[in-house]
Amino acid sequence: MKEDTMLSRRKVISGLGASLAVAAVTPVLGADDFSPLAETAADPLKDPTTAYPKPPFKSQSQPWPGLASQMDPKPDHGEKSYKGSGRLKGRKALITGGDSGMGRAAAIAYAREGADVAINYLPAEEADAKEVIALIKAEGRKAVAIPGDLREEAFCKRMVEEAVRQLGGLDILVNNAARQQQRQSIMELTTEDFDATMKTNIYAPFWTIKAALPHLKPGSAIIGTTSEQATDPSENLYDYAQTKAATSNYVRSLAKQLAPKGIRVNGVAPGPIWTPLQVSGGATQEKLVKFGGDTPMKRPGQPAELASIYVQLADPLASYATGQVYGSTGGAGMP
Repeated sequence: MKEDTMLSRRKVISGLGASLAVAAVTPVLGADDFSPLAETAADPLKDPTTAYPKPPFKSQSQPWPGLASQMDPKPDHGEKSYKGSGRLKGRKALITGGDSGMGRAAAIAYAREGADVAINYLPAEEADAKEVIALIKAEGRKAVAIPGDLREEAFCKRMVEEAVRQLGGLDILVNNAARQQQRQSIMELTTEDFDATMKTNIYAPFWTIKAALPHLKPGSAIIGTTSEQATDPSENLYDYAQTKAATSNYVRSLAKQLAPKGIRVNGVAPGPIWTPLQVSGGATQEKLVKFGGDTPMKRPGQPAELASIYVQLADPLASYATGQVYGSTGGAGMP
């Protein structure tokens, strides 16, 4: 027994001595040599104040709801810049208003992060939607196009059913579609206008969430697109601003209701973002030409700059974030 113990000790000491000998003749590696990323050059820093176009912009107008492909300059949705890393691999997402703006940016990012994506849009936006579908398919992901008017409750139900059927389930719901039509006076705002805005921005998410909930399992995520208008409303967006305040509140209320079920609910609150909303009646021509110029960054944001926020809120690694509204306003300090 003693001999066995002594032999074992000799082996340990002998092995330790050999290891020390190797260490003694091995050159010391610097931090750069040791890093697995040593051969990969870092992307250069980019000044956010000059990264994208600044006003003045060209005066331009389109019939509502407008097309991103006809804007000058064209918005950046991350078509060339967004690089995924598998954060949403195997997930199934439905995004309303996925043809342009933040919805399009989220759709591209989700596909590059490994998700299958269904997008909803109005039939008039088909040209933009086709581009998004092609971009999703280019990533080897399933792409589902579901055109239709969200102001109809029956359509909202059919949309969810179609997304679930074609995707094989649903894990992520992004309520992004919105109607924004500026009016200089409440006296110019008709009941029909008011009703259309309320149904698009408030009723549609209500109907869509109700239809989606039976399909959402613990770990699923609901994301609403709100706005800085929820807390700092413009004088000419009387109806739109109200809907964005309502969106922020449904996010916080529903998050409390669904947390015990393991379903997270969060919101994204953009500032001035260069999308078709602005050129199709959402802003006056006077405001359009200097759009975003009053922010600390002196420019509007691009949809691509919000893509990573939508990814973060859908990522299972953000599992403790619910009832939050994430702002992206170019320094305005909102929400």
